[in-house]
Amino acid sequence: MTGNTGIFRSGATLAVIAAICTALVAATYQLTVDRIAANEKTRLERSLQPALAGVSYDGSVSESRLVLSPPHGLPGSEAALVYRVYAGNNPAAALFVVTARDGYSGPIRLLLGIDSDGSITGLRILEHRETPGLGDKIEAGRSDWVRQFDGRSLANPAVGDWALKIDGGDFDQLTGASITPRAVINAVRDTLIYFDTHRDELFSSPATGEQP
Repeated sequence: MTGNTGIFRSGATLAVIAAICTALVAATYQLTVDRIAANEKTRLERSLQPALAGVSYDGSVSESRLVLSPPHGLPGSEAALVYRVYAGNNPAAALFVVTARDGYSGPIRLLLGIDSDGSITGLRILEHRETPGLGDKIEAGRSDWVRQFDGRSLANPAVGDWALKIDGGDFDQLTGASITPRAVINAVRDTLIYFDTHRDELFSSPATGEQP
């Protein structure tokens, strides 16, 4: 009988300890969840800023987000992300996260900013597996190659000139690499075409989805 009582007391003690630990974990979560969410939002906002050079807007960049499920007409076969930016009630710019599927070493994930008039506000490479020292110069931190897209549009140059200079187009290539920049140029051009065709629809659609 004494042994059973001891087991009962030990079990009760463990149950109390478990309950206290659960309560502490729950309390800690409640205290930190808002802070974690705020930090994640700040991180996202900072990552989007480089593609919004010269754009005046109100509020948070990440507040009005669209998830476009394939097929959507944008580069890439997976879901595309669009962040709409407004100045008051007027569209100011749209940020597209799309994928160039035909990179030299695989897909290239892009962040492209386009203002309401259809001009590029910034291009940044988010993810790639291109060759170090060659294709990786598409990164803004490794060369100025992506900056040649700033201010460009479907009218500057004409659609037929959205190609490398060695292919008769208007854009510089990378020394020792041509497949990688071709993939980026094509993806940017196709995104501009999509924006030009779907501009009103993009800005009038309700925000959707959660941040992946």
